[in-house]
Amino acid sequence: MVTALITGASSGLGAEYARQLAARGADLVLVARDLEALDAVAEAIRACHRVEVEVISADLAVSDEVDRVVARLTAADAPVELLVNNAGFGLPLDFAANDVAREVDHLRVHVEAPLRLCHAALEGMLARGHGRIVNVASVAAYLPRSTYGACKRWLVDFSRWANAAYAARGVTVTAVCPGFTHTGFHERMGLAPGREGVPGWMWLDAREVVTASLRAAAKGRGVSIPSFRYRALARVAALLPASLGASVGTRGR
Repeated sequence: MVTALITGASSGLGAEYARQLAARGADLVLVARDLEALDAVAEAIRACHRVEVEVISADLAVSDEVDRVVARLTAADAPVELLVNNAGFGLPLDFAANDVAREVDHLRVHVEAPLRLCHAALEGMLARGHGRIVNVASVAAYLPRSTYGACKRWLVDFSRWANAAYAARGVTVTAVCPGFTHTGFHERMGLAPGREGVPGWMWLDAREVVTASLRAAAKGRGVSIPSFRYRALARVAALLPASLGASVGTRGR
């Protein structure tokens, strides 16, 4: 029986990963700040599937709380075979106007926490000779988009390298790069549905994103960009001058 640890599992893509992996028979360790919401997801899964579900309430911007998740990943008597680094949040795109403490927390959640959790997970996975890591990045990694795009670019480059470095030892690392996806992410930024500045054709369905990413991880791919339109956008974005790319990157929230 596979055990999967998922961060940011109380809503959105994280909760969808939990539901789909439980449907495949995986036991779960769900991590998020909001214990009440996390418990609700866990109870709903237990009611539908015969799997074990643990919950860990942790703020991944706080080092001591990341330590608790690291401890679970390195527990030799209850190994984690699949890690999904999904936790994240958004900030306004005007870096100079943002509170720098919030920017530091943003960096910790999007880069430092996945780095530490990947490092912890790899120890056991490499020793056992098998394991998978899924790092939820964004198509924003291919387009200048303030510190959010920069953080996600780090996840993409690291995942591509780690997959090449460790696949031969039985461990794959996949960066997932969805575009705009209905998950509640924008609502938490104070943007009501329809007020995000994004046309309807650009939205993706969370279920399809998760299904495509798990398929890519099973195939051992280093990067997964769900949907043809976003794969095309990523290719075009790589050809744009920096000034034009930054202008395009300001569209939508």
